[in-house]
Amino acid sequence: MNKSLEILKAIYKPYRYTIKGKTTILETTSGDFIIKPKNKDMNELYNYLTNRGFMNFPKIIDASRDEVNVFEYVEDTKLPKEQKCEDLIELIASLHNKTSYFKEVSSDKFKTIYEDIKSNINYLTNYYNTLYEIGFNEDYQSPSNYLLLRNYYKLDASLKYAEKELDEWYSLVTSENKIRVATLHNNLELNHLRDNKLISWDNYIIDTPVIDIVKLYKKEWNNIEFSEILSRYMYKFPLLDYEKKLLFILITLPPESKKSNNEFERCQNISNLIDYIFKTEELIRPYNTHDEEEK
Repeated sequence: MNKSLEILKAIYKPYRYTIKGKTTILETTSGDFIIKPKNKDMNELYNYLTNRGFMNFPKIIDASRDEVNVFEYVEDTKLPKEQKCEDLIELIASLHNKTSYFKEVSSDKFKTIYEDIKSNINYLTNYYNTLYEIGFNEDYQSPSNYLLLRNYYKLDASLKYAEKELDEWYSLVTSENKIRVATLHNNLELNHLRDNKLISWDNYIIDTPVIDIVKLYKKEWNNIEFSEILSRYMYKFPLLDYEKKLLFILITLPPESKKSNNEFERCQNISNLIDYIFKTEELIRPYNTHDEEEK
C-alpha cells in the first residue's frame, strides 16, 4: 500500500493529500482522486452493475495495481438529510430490483439463519438480565441502572417479540427451497451517498436485500424519520412475507448498550437504547396491525 501510494503520488503530483483511515485523497490540478486498498475485484462488480443498468457509483480511474484502486473523488452535495435519505432509498430499491434473483438453497440455509438470530437473542437476553440483576441488587442505584430498571419491561418485551416472530418466520420458510438474493452495498449510511452516487462498495455481498435496510436503519435510526423511507422502499421493491418478517425481527433486536466508565455517558447510552426500542416499535406497529387485520 505505501509503495503504491508513493508511486501514485509521483504520477498524479498532488498539491495536497489527506489520509483518512485506509483511504487517501489526492488533490491535484487535474482533479481529485481516492486511493483505497484493493480487497475485492471492483471492476467485476462495476461491470455487472452496468450490465444490469445500475451506474450510480464512482468511476474507477486505475485498477491495474495489485494493492490499490484509484477512484474519482465525488463531492458531497448539500441536501436536507430527509431528501438525501429519500434519494438513497430510491437508489437501493433500484439496485435490489436490477440485481435480485432467486437462488436455490438447502433447508440448512434457513436453519443457519434461524440459529444465528436465536443465538443473538439469547446473548442479548442474558446480557441485559445480568445488567438488571446488578442494578436491582445495588443498595443505592446509579442513575443509569435506575433508568435501565425503570424501562426494562420494554427491553424484555422487544426480545420476546423478536423470539416469537423468529419462530413464526422459521415456520414460513421451512418449505422454501429458494431464497431471493441481490447485490448489496452492505455499508449504507447517508454519508455514502454523494452526487447521486453510492461510494464505499468495499463490503458488497450477494445476500437477502433485507440486510441493506437493516444496516441503514441501525446506522441512521436516530437521524431521520424512517417510516416514509421504509414505505417508499417497499413500494419500489415489495418484500415477500418472510422477508418483511425477517426485517422486523432484525431491527427489533436492540443494540448492545455501550460500556463506559463515565456515569453521564452510561445514562446517555441507556437513554439511546430505550429511544431505539420505542422508535422501532412505533415504526413496525402499523405493519403488525395490518397483518392482524388480514388474519
